[in-house]
Amino acid sequence: MLKNIDPALNADVLHALRAMGHGDTLVVTDTNFPSDSVAQYTSVGQVLRMENISAARAIKAILSVLPLDTPLQPSVGRMEVMGAPNQIEAVQAEVQKEIDAAEGKSAPMYGIERFAFYEKAKEAYCVITTGETRFYGCFLLTKGVIPPQGS
Repeated sequence: MLKNIDPALNADVLHALRAMGHGDTLVVTDTNFPSDSVAQYTSVGQVLRMENISAARAIKAILSVLPLDTPLQPSVGRMEVMGAPNQIEAVQAEVQKEIDAAEGKSAPMYGIERFAFYEKAKEAYCVITTGETRFYGCFLLTKGVIPPQGS
């Protein structure tokens, strides 16, 4: 255990989050996503695991240390529901609450068509799979920056 670090963040996840640079993306997935096969294409090259928690809980932990690129753009994408791209699933609404809480303001997610999501996931820095069992619990986060102190 470390002081002031969310206990849901394991060493492998912390290492990846710290190693990512501005504009790098990470994928948080549900249990149905082909995480292992997609992760082999990423910079990390293997799936990272936060398996005993929901997607919203994992994102809360991640956003406790990871800055989003929200000042410039929407920085969290959600997998769209097939045939209903504007439909927001309960898991997505829960994640939106965590994003807004971390940002201290509304920071709406953007939709990514399911098959386009798979392709974008292959370009990510890493894939983190969770214990989320609900459908469409897959998200793409873009890392932002932390400005110098005094700026």
